[in-house]
Amino acid sequence: MSKTDQRPPETACESVHREYILDVRVVEVTDDDEPRYRFEAPEHRGVAFDDPEMAELYADVYFCANGFEEDGTGEYGIPPAIIGAGRAVLASYMLAQPHNDLEWVASFFGMKPHRINKYAEVVTNRAQEIRDGAEERGVE
Repeated sequence: MSKTDQRPPETACESVHREYILDVRVVEVTDDDEPRYRFEAPEHRGVAFDDPEMAELYADVYFCANGFEEDGTGEYGIPPAIIGAGRAVLASYMLAQPHNDLEWVASFFGMKPHRINKYAEVVTNRAQEIRDGAEERGVE
């Protein structure tokens, strides 16, 4: 589940769950409730997830789409950069949204759920290749 995060209260404990290049990261935020995982990137509003895997998939989508911003797309809108990044990126983005689950995304695309999982795997692998290539060129 994701939602806009309005910065945690002072009592919350934060730690970096996963750090990427270009100041992109997933931060674990723990307070009295269950931990949440907030995606952070420059020029991108914080989006929080209940599941760390969905936060990481969202980060992978971010890299595959060469960044994107959701402001102005509405609650159920899809940023144009996501649509232009291809079917696997679009399916992965939709899978990471709180109002969707694997079966719904599979139905939307007219596919079996295992195909959507394959799309997510392709996106994760492609994002890692993008990050590795950037690091080889000295991008931090």
